[in-house]
Amino acid sequence: MFQTFDSHASPEQGPARLAALRARLAAEGLAGFLVPRSDAHQGEYVAARDERLQWLTGFTGSAGFCIVLPDVAGVFIDGRYRTQVKLQVDLAHFTPVPWPEVKPGDWLREHLAGGVIGFDPWLHTAGEIEALEKSLEGSGVTLRSGVNFVDAIWPDQPAPPMGRAFVHPDAVAGETSADKRARLASDLAKAGQRAAVLTLPDSICWLLNIRGADVPRNPILHGFAILHDDGRVTLFCEAAKLDDAVRAHLGPQVTVLPPSELVPALRGLTGPVRVDRGTAPLAVSQELSGAGIAVAWGDDPCRLPKARKNAGELAGMREAHLRDGAAMVEFLCWLDRAAPQGGLTEIDVVTALEGCRRATNALHDISFDTICGAGPNGAIMHYRVTDESNRPVRQDELLLVDSGAQYEDGTTDITRTVAVGDPGPEARACFTRVLQGMIAISRARFPKGLAGRDLDPFARQALWMAGQDFDHGTGHGVGAFLSVHEGPQRLSRISEVALEPGMILSNEPGYYREGAFGIRLENLIVVREAAKLPGGDDHRVQYDFETITFVPLDRRLILADRLSPGERDWLNAYHAEVLEKIGPRLSPEALDWCRAACAPV
Repeated sequence: MFQTFDSHASPEQGPARLAALRARLAAEGLAGFLVPRSDAHQGEYVAARDERLQWLTGFTGSAGFCIVLPDVAGVFIDGRYRTQVKLQVDLAHFTPVPWPEVKPGDWLREHLAGGVIGFDPWLHTAGEIEALEKSLEGSGVTLRSGVNFVDAIWPDQPAPPMGRAFVHPDAVAGETSADKRARLASDLAKAGQRAAVLTLPDSICWLLNIRGADVPRNPILHGFAILHDDGRVTLFCEAAKLDDAVRAHLGPQVTVLPPSELVPALRGLTGPVRVDRGTAPLAVSQELSGAGIAVAWGDDPCRLPKARKNAGELAGMREAHLRDGAAMVEFLCWLDRAAPQGGLTEIDVVTALEGCRRATNALHDISFDTICGAGPNGAIMHYRVTDESNRPVRQDELLLVDSGAQYEDGTTDITRTVAVGDPGPEARACFTRVLQGMIAISRARFPKGLAGRDLDPFARQALWMAGQDFDHGTGHGVGAFLSVHEGPQRLSRISEVALEPGMILSNEPGYYREGAFGIRLENLIVVREAAKLPGGDDHRVQYDFETITFVPLDRRLILADRLSPGERDWLNAYHAEVLEKIGPRLSPEALDWCRAACAPV
C-alpha cells in the first residue's frame, strides 16, 4: 500500500511544544513568531522535515499557518479545514482563525499592542512579507527575519529527504529539456535579464525533464536552480540523488552543485536577476540585494509554459485518464456489490481502490492520500482516514471518495459521491445542485482573456439559488506526472490568471453539511479553442473545455426532473462517452455494471 492509516496529528503534544517555543521567543526578545505550512519551495506537500505546523499544533491540513504570541496562538485556516482543525488541535491552547476572512495583520493589531514578530525568510515569499508589513504600518508591530525557532526546539526533526531522481522521457514530456532551456533563456535575454532563480521543484523538474521522490505522492526533486540567459542551468541538489543516467541526461549545459553553494552562487551573479515575488523565498532577494545585484521581479519563467500542456503531455494525460477511469469503474462495481452486505469501513474502501489502480500494472504512486468520508466524515473536506477515525460505511448514507493516481504518462484526480442505500431526498437535492454546477463548468464557453474568477460563479449558481455554497475554489491546476495541485491556473474567486489552451484544471464543486454529509464531484478538464459558431463573430476567439475524466456519476442521486434539457443532454452524452471509451477496458462484470450506470436519465 502507498497509503497508510496511522495518525499524524499529535494535539496532546501541542501545549508543551508551544510553551517551549514561547520560552525561546521570550529569551530572544520576540513578541511572536510565524509558523507556516510551506517549506523553502512553497510546497503544498512537504517532506517530514518541514512539517513544522503539524509538529507544533497537530493540524495536518495542506494549507494554513500559525502566529504564536505570548497569550494566544492563532491557527489560520481556510474554508476547507474549518471542521478538521477543531478535531486536530488542542482548543484550550490554539485558536482557529478563519482565513482569509481575517487578515493576519488585522489579527496582530487586535492581539498585540507592539513588539517584534520573528520569521524564517526561507519559508515566506517577498510578496507575503511585504503585504504583512504594509498592513502593520503604524501599529508598533514589526517583523524581523532570522533563525527558525521551531527548528531550534525540535529535537528529533527528520533529516532532509534524499529521494532518487529519474529521467522523464522526452516522448512523454513532448519537448526536450534543451529546447525548453533555449526557449526560456531567449525570453530572459529579450527582457534584459541575465538569469532567473527557480525555487519551485515542479518548475525545475519540468524544465530538466526529470522527476524525483522527495515528497510523498508528487514526483518532484527538492532543489534550487539558476537558469542563465544562454540556456545553461546550475542545479543545486544533493549529488547522491542523481545517478549516472540522470547526469548523462542533464548533459554538459547543466552544472550540479550542493545546496550549500546556492547562496554563494547568488552573490556571484550579474544582474538583473529575475525572482518571482510570489513563489521565491524572501531570502533569495535578500541575498541578491545584499550583494548589490539588481533584482528584476517577474514570474517564474517555467510556470506558464508548464501549465500550457503540449501535444505529447496531453496525449499522455488522456491515456492516463482512460486507464484510471477503467480502474475507477472496476472499483465502483466492487463497491456497489460489497456495500449492501455491510461490514465495510473507510479503510476497506481506500484499500480496494488502490488495489484496482495497482492492477493496471502502471501505477507509480497515488497522487494524494485518498479522501474517503462516510456519512458525516464526508463533510471534512480534506479528511484522511486513520486507524483511530476509521468509520463503517453504513446504509442510507453518502460516501465521498476523492482520489488520484500518478502514472508515468499523467496525473489523475477524481471525486465521486455515491449512495449507500437511500440517503434521503435532501441529499439527492443537494447532489443534483452540485451536479448542475459541474455541468455548467463543463459546458462553459467563454472569451479569450477570462480568468478562473470569471467562471467560478457558474459552479455555484444552482447552490446559491438554494441559499447554499461551498468554501473552496471550484478547481485547481493539475500537472502532467507532476504535482496534482499546480499553479498558476485555477477556477477560483481569487484567480486572475487568464486561462489558455492546454491548461488542465479540476472541475469540483461541492456541498458540505457538518455532522451530516459531504458531496463533491470532480472531473479534470482541458482548456481548448472553441469551434466557431454559425452567426458568431469570426474575429472573436473563444475557449471551452474538453473533459478527460470518464467515470459514471451516480444516477441514483440525481433528481432528473430538476435538470434543464441542456443539462440532461450533457449528462447523457457524457455517460455515452464513458461507456464508449471505458467499456472495452473493463472486465465482463464491470462492463455490465457500467452499462447500467450509464443508462440515459
